[in-house]
Amino acid sequence: MALKRSLVMTILVLALFTLGTERQAHARNSSVTIDDASPQEIVDGMANKLARGVANIATGWLELPKQIYITCKEEGYAKGLTVGPVKGIGMSLVRTVSGVGETVTFVIAYPGFYDPFFDPSYVWQKE
Repeated sequence: MALKRSLVMTILVLALFTLGTERQAHARNSSVTIDDASPQEIVDGMANKLARGVANIATGWLELPKQIYITCKEEGYAKGLTVGPVKGIGMSLVRTVSGVGETVTFVIAYPGFYDPFFDPSYVWQKE
């Protein structure tokens, strides 16, 4: 129980850390390549990619209620309650698999300079 709680807290801290620093790093590094980056920029990029991957693995399931809500809001309740869960399951799989990909490849500057695999980077960000 204590191990599970500490794991959840670690994931939340990593997610909150990257929420604030990711946008600044992405804006600053949009023209940076691996060849002309400083060692600190490379380490920051790797850390952001790892934290983003872990956060997406942990929160990928939140795409289900998010997609139901968005579909209800944009296309009505009938579609939201029928199509929304299908979209949610699909996006949950996409987000979780991309999180695994980013976690496994966090040392590789791909795509771009440690850019996210897709936007939005996190489930809680606006599309």
